[in-house]
Amino acid sequence: MVNFTTMRHAWIGWLVGLLFIAQVANAQNDPNGRQKIEAAKIGLITNRLNLTTDQAPQFWAIYNEYNAKKQELNRRIRQLNNEPSRTNLNDNQLVNGLREVNSNKQKLADLDDEYMSRFLKVISPAQLAELYKTEQMFNRMLLNKLNQN
Repeated sequence: MVNFTTMRHAWIGWLVGLLFIAQVANAQNDPNGRQKIEAAKIGLITNRLNLTTDQAPQFWAIYNEYNAKKQELNRRIRQLNNEPSRTNLNDNQLVNGLREVNSNKQKLADLDDEYMSRFLKVISPAQLAELYKTEQMFNRMLLNKLNQN
């Protein structure tokens, strides 16, 4: 016999996934597309983490701060890797650029360590593991959808 709660969560997960796909499809041609994608991400995380009413406000305050810092570091890494001027650099300049990329990757790892302890004051270790898994799932879904178009 299937547990009703498990089945309910599965249906909610499917519904959120369908809504996500629809939002991503619409977001690609919409000037507010980034906001729609973020809203879909928030909906998916909220659903998957099963946050209590006590946890939610504290979690989202920490998550928004964490996510902004993480996005900025990822943006910097992409900028460094995609600089068109990299083709005209000498070996020392290239090595320095690679070191800067690695330094930013280390900052990402340090950020995860710092925020793990902050998250664990608000959510359980199982919820934190689910957060990381959900973020990866969301990114894969987003990339798959973008590649389809």
